[in-house]
Amino acid sequence: MGPLHGFKIVEIAGIGPGQFCGMLLADMGAQLIRVGRLANTDPGVEIPAQFNLMNRGRPTIVADLKSRKGVDLVLRLCEDADAIFEGFRPGVMEKFGLGPGECAARNKRIVYGRMTGWGRDGPLANSAGHDTNYIALAGALNCIGQADRAPPVPLNLIGDFGGGALYLAMGMLAAMLEAGKSGQGQVVDAAMVDGVASMLTMFYGLMAGGLWTDHRHSNLLDGGAPFVRCYATSDNKYVAVCAIEPRFFKALLESMAISEITPGEQYSTHSWPEHEAIFETAFKSRTRDEWCDILDKADTCVAPVLSLSEAPAHEHNAARGTFVDVNGIQQPGPAPRFSRTPSEIQHGPVDPGFDDHGVLTRWGLSDAEIRVLL
Repeated sequence: MGPLHGFKIVEIAGIGPGQFCGMLLADMGAQLIRVGRLANTDPGVEIPAQFNLMNRGRPTIVADLKSRKGVDLVLRLCEDADAIFEGFRPGVMEKFGLGPGECAARNKRIVYGRMTGWGRDGPLANSAGHDTNYIALAGALNCIGQADRAPPVPLNLIGDFGGGALYLAMGMLAAMLEAGKSGQGQVVDAAMVDGVASMLTMFYGLMAGGLWTDHRHSNLLDGGAPFVRCYATSDNKYVAVCAIEPRFFKALLESMAISEITPGEQYSTHSWPEHEAIFETAFKSRTRDEWCDILDKADTCVAPVLSLSEAPAHEHNAARGTFVDVNGIQQPGPAPRFSRTPSEIQHGPVDPGFDDHGVLTRWGLSDAEIRVLL
């Protein structure tokens, strides 16, 4: 049933972070309806419906938000909803007649989630952008990668899903909790650039304390330390080393039979280039899996760098059921996990417009209303 069973949420369909936020809420048991537009002339990456896995767990109805009937449908859904969220540029929902004021007029306790990249004000508020742009402006992208190369694009995990979807979901849940006490809804403004900046809080503290520099690949957690980085193995695969604490570093040296480095030299930054060369040579002497067989026997904080196809088969992921099969498609299961009200994937993604009448009936609309609105 999930911990959010009984909550009803309207999702104005979008891509990336909005989709992921909706997936998380649906996995945790909320009843969602995605409202898709009739046509999108600039859809981005086209993904066949059955493989668009972030749309799992809830139906998509199609509405013309430029028509009065389409707007009326959304407002009617809001009457019975705990929350609504959208991911347009500032002002778009207001142009549709679906801004926070219109929705609150139908339901004073509704929480209105708003996802943007740059935020709802400021010089860039109405500018186009994507994940990589937002993490660049927030300061995260400059911290990632080799010192002598351009920063790499770290998928769209940091901006879209970390600073965006997760902050929107957290903010909406907090506002829904508050609305349960006060009876009053509010607007949740989740900007990806703000969320990414928030995620950098620890690093600003380290920099203020003289423990971090603005020079990429020269710090403890950015690959500059030889005991926190990835190394190639003899089969051209990689292992990830993160032996930060002295006891783990000592165990790593002992397990690898490295005598040229003494444990007490771990944080001697002037020795890091020499230590890195020693580790590089050592790791190149065996395959990835051979090293993991050796290093798994001690607390060395080493893990294999697995591909997307390899990760589900790893014995740890398999034992926990981290990946699941839905309709013949392997995918990550719900997270986090709950002891009493477990999350579940209610169903895979479905085609937009599938069973609109049934979807609206389950939401609580009468047959007469449905005939008019559809």
